[in-house]
Amino acid sequence: MDVMEYRITDEWDEARWNAAERIYEQAFPLDGKKSRDIIRRMFEKGMCQLHTIAQGSEIVGMALTGIDRQAGALLIDYLAIRKDVRGSGYGRLLLDRIKQWTRTVACCKGIIVEVESEPTEANIQRIHFWETNGFHLTAYIHQYIWVPEPYQAMYLNFDETNRLPEDGKMLFRSITRFHEKAYRRI
Repeated sequence: MDVMEYRITDEWDEARWNAAERIYEQAFPLDGKKSRDIIRRMFEKGMCQLHTIAQGSEIVGMALTGIDRQAGALLIDYLAIRKDVRGSGYGRLLLDRIKQWTRTVACCKGIIVEVESEPTEANIQRIHFWETNGFHLTAYIHQYIWVPEPYQAMYLNFDETNRLPEDGKMLFRSITRFHEKAYRRI
């Protein structure tokens, strides 16, 4: 791996989003993603951050996150690595940088992510990725009314004395608040 450049922004950056969007579209080709307009509004509302990791001048990974101050958690809405370099350690490297930023700059007590829970090979691999990076899968299955796939919450605590709830239903309160705010027009 060449020298990696990690960047984060909480403001809409057209050029950076254009580069990240190719990876985003590749990883989330169907209905399980937010439109460009919704993402732009999320930045205008001050509710998200774009994390990118680049190899030289090429962005190879991206993540879209939001902070739930009420829960003291960072929510990872999307995390994707360019298809041709998956399995090369970039996902772990990007996630490690996000963890460091979340703990030291955002001052959160942990991270929450939702994963599709149907037992497909791709979903099992995704869950395994999160587990090998310290996340715990909750038992609760959440069914949205607007998408057919069921989801589960996963969480990572930074400090065992100041923890996120282990109850998936409670974690989905944070996730749902985030999505509702993202999709709201105002």
